[in-house]
Amino acid sequence: MRSCIRGTFVALCAAVLCVGARPAPLFKEDERSKIVAFWNVPGRYEHGTPVDPASPWQVRLTPDGSAWFLAYQKALNGAGKTPPTQDAAATSTNADWEDWVKAKLVHDRWVASQTADAANAARENRSGSAAQYPPAAPGPMPLGLVVAAGNAPVFSEPCSPLKYKVVFADDETFEYKDHVTFRERFAYYRFPQGTVAYGSALSDMTDAELTPLFSTGMTPSESRIARAVSKLEGGFETVNTYDTGYVSIGFIQFITASDGKGSLAQVLAYEKKYFIVDFLIEFHRFGIDVNDDGEIVVLDPSTGGEISGATAVMKIIEDKRLTAVFQRNGRHSRAFRSSQIAIAKRIYWPADLPVTVTVNGAEITGVVSDVVKSEAGMATLFDRKVNRGNILPFPDVVAQVMTKHKLKTLAAAALYERDIIAQMKYRTDFLQDPTLSQPAPPPE
Repeated sequence: MRSCIRGTFVALCAAVLCVGARPAPLFKEDERSKIVAFWNVPGRYEHGTPVDPASPWQVRLTPDGSAWFLAYQKALNGAGKTPPTQDAAATSTNADWEDWVKAKLVHDRWVASQTADAANAARENRSGSAAQYPPAAPGPMPLGLVVAAGNAPVFSEPCSPLKYKVVFADDETFEYKDHVTFRERFAYYRFPQGTVAYGSALSDMTDAELTPLFSTGMTPSESRIARAVSKLEGGFETVNTYDTGYVSIGFIQFITASDGKGSLAQVLAYEKKYFIVDFLIEFHRFGIDVNDDGEIVVLDPSTGGEISGATAVMKIIEDKRLTAVFQRNGRHSRAFRSSQIAIAKRIYWPADLPVTVTVNGAEITGVVSDVVKSEAGMATLFDRKVNRGNILPFPDVVAQVMTKHKLKTLAAAALYERDIIAQMKYRTDFLQDPTLSQPAPPPE
């Protein structure tokens, strides 16, 4: 009996130890040493210099203020209805909200500018500018606005933007600035230590460069659509580490999300599977990898500590050496570019997405391509899938059109594609894009 109990106890302990065991590291000890040595060569990484030495203190939108403006947008228009390129507009029914917001924007910016000016003056041992008469304080928030969007934080703050420089062994250099400047109501700013770098847009690249890349993952028609949508996102080397995507990379801005398991991890996993030699040279060699759980893994360039998931995401945002690896590969690597295209097709392409519409109580099922035949139409839905993660309210719009025209099939709804797509417009109007095929006018 004791022997049985003892055996069971040992087995349970082994199981507990197994569950709590750390996964095997992706970087060997000698690799860690080489990576840390590489990143800490003198001159490899310069950081901490003010962007404007003459006036280092400047005024920026606060991340908390930006998050509040997202809540304000939702209160005005509902979730997902305002594209990130636009600000939500108040209506006559909530004009008092808008008046208060405008007054607070002016007041907070004035207060922040006074503080920044005083800091710059003290640094130069001079007196500050003559204080201007302050704008009127906004007063108490309208009660309905507090309920709808929450208590408003400070919208503007003084800060000292810094610049960074990363130099690779072949002397290729990447420069970045933090505390990115935005319009005053931008709703997606989250990380002041983040940065942005655009590089070459796809529209600046030649067909000779792009056609071989896209031909391995997309048809010519799909390529035209993806390239049209990329104008709203970036090029293969575009990096953005300041917004709600956390780390966003590439021609349609693949993201890490907060946990490091977003679409960017899928791009890395694809390259690691299908272009393993390139991956080892382009990412692993510099301390970036992806594990079997689909999480991004990085080595801290300063300590050599291997970190994954959410911690790795924040390290990429904070340490521009890791940011530069992504931009460098987006600029030069055929494998990384091809992997971006393959994952864009796999997870964002809308043509085969299932659609269920309800017309007069009857459910009609099919896929997007039963209704959408044109490149302009597909680009409109592709844009929503990339930026919003879904194609809503496509089923509702189709149902409305079918009900209006007494249609019974999705094939019949396809005759009214232009009307449907006009209602689905999001960040831009692809019905006006001459590079894309267009839906025919609806039947009279």
